[in-house]
Amino acid sequence: MKFGETPIGEATGAILGHSWRSGGINFAKGRKLSADDVAKLKSAGATAVVAARLDPDDIHEDEAAAAVAKALAGAGLEVTAAFTGRCNHFALGSGLAIVDQVRIDALNELDESVTVATLPPFARVEPRQMVATVKIIPYAAPRIAVDRAIEVAHSANQPLISVAPFRAMRAGLVQTRLPGTRDKVLDKAVGTTTKRLASLGGTLNGERRVAHDAKAIAGALKELKTEGCDLFLIAGASAIVDRHDVVPLGIAEAGGEIHHFGMPVDPGNLLLMAELDGKPVLGLPGCAKSPKYNGFDMVLERLAAGLTVGRAEIVRMGAGGLLAEIASRPQPRDDEPSEDEGPQQAPRVAALVLAAGQSTRMGGPNKMLADAGGEPLVAHAVKAALASQAVEITVVLGHMAEEVRAAIESYTPSRSRLRFVTNPDFAEGLSTSVRTGIAALSTNIDAAIVQLGDMPGVGSGLLNRLIAAFSPVEGRAICVPTVGGKRGNPVLWARRFFPAMAVLSGDSGAKHLIGEHADLVCEVEMAGEAAITDIDTPEALAAWRARSPE
Repeated sequence: MKFGETPIGEATGAILGHSWRSGGINFAKGRKLSADDVAKLKSAGATAVVAARLDPDDIHEDEAAAAVAKALAGAGLEVTAAFTGRCNHFALGSGLAIVDQVRIDALNELDESVTVATLPPFARVEPRQMVATVKIIPYAAPRIAVDRAIEVAHSANQPLISVAPFRAMRAGLVQTRLPGTRDKVLDKAVGTTTKRLASLGGTLNGERRVAHDAKAIAGALKELKTEGCDLFLIAGASAIVDRHDVVPLGIAEAGGEIHHFGMPVDPGNLLLMAELDGKPVLGLPGCAKSPKYNGFDMVLERLAAGLTVGRAEIVRMGAGGLLAEIASRPQPRDDEPSEDEGPQQAPRVAALVLAAGQSTRMGGPNKMLADAGGEPLVAHAVKAALASQAVEITVVLGHMAEEVRAAIESYTPSRSRLRFVTNPDFAEGLSTSVRTGIAALSTNIDAAIVQLGDMPGVGSGLLNRLIAAFSPVEGRAICVPTVGGKRGNPVLWARRFFPAMAVLSGDSGAKHLIGEHADLVCEVEMAGEAAITDIDTPEALAAWRARSPE
């Protein structure tokens, strides 16, 4: 890749290295300069620009990021579309991040242009939490570097990054008593253990309170075996101090086998690992009675994720095991809300498909129902939204509402994220449909894509690219697709704009907000002309049919 000052006459097809904001031009860095862009720059007096020009053996940053991210991702992950050379991996559900650190290091050693960053191995993740990010540092990466990164990702019989989901566990708890042991203490331990298990999708299936005696512990374990427990927990009234202490002797008396005593984690040193009839048994350290994160949690999380936990795994927990000194350790069972912003989550983006208009320029028939490649025109928009990473899709109906809804439902058999709302004021213009759609959004939505029902070329890939571009923290709160520098639709809006959109009037939608908030606008260049092609007239529909394969 050649990077540096480029004569304006050689800049067509180059990637702008720095933003250009003067002479009435507002081009963001990373923009691929078209012939029209170059003409505008010339008119503004530019003789040269700082730009990147790709060599034949280079891969554009987005293509490279997408290829590497796909190769890295295993089960339990959703990969975003690439934007500015970045692809993110988000967890599909609760579980543990499984990361091959050796191969991560090997990949990052290959070439400075290709990088991947992940959460620590075995980090606990929640649904939609970011687990990893692939970033191509310059505007392009050498093809050989991308190919070698993919080779590293495929060099073992397991994915480089994945999420092991938590499984529902049914645990049995044995608590022992000594003279003076108070029921209040035992009751509190039951509550803490119940919350701890529930946070992992498990349940406390049964509890026994017995004397601090090996035979009593064995009897309680035998009773709990009959209650369908997957895991046995023993909280002794006195801490375990030796392999031959009361709790391990009780496990052996019940027919169990001791695997390992102690762990290089603080708090949590005095944890005992054992097995009874093929099921794990944990002799708990005293800190297990506290809701604060400790070594018991580290073991319990792995068991809940279906991972093997034996001596080999326990002795490798020392690096990062000094939990008492890590103030940021998660405490998922604490009832008090955290003041921290928390881990980065995948944005919850909704799609608003506007399908309420009267189609006046079509000369009579409702264009939403017009045949477009064997399907109603509006079905293309709804199917694209359903195939995208939008978490909910709302179709705003109005003119011929029942007929349009029926047409959509006939061509969208999977409708778990689909909802319909009717705009009673559809005759008053586009803004009324935007208002109706915004009002119908769920309260936890971070952004909304306002998608026109008469743009059949807009596919899920275009929608996902807008979602990938969205980052309010980085100043990308309005994401607008462009084709050759021309702005189009649909547009993604951060929730900060919802109040203004809820009071729109007229037939121009929210376009004025783009001008009023130019500093928050991100232009997302798109291939093809889908983002600037809508169907308003019979001629436009005929032209689209002629261009599109059946």
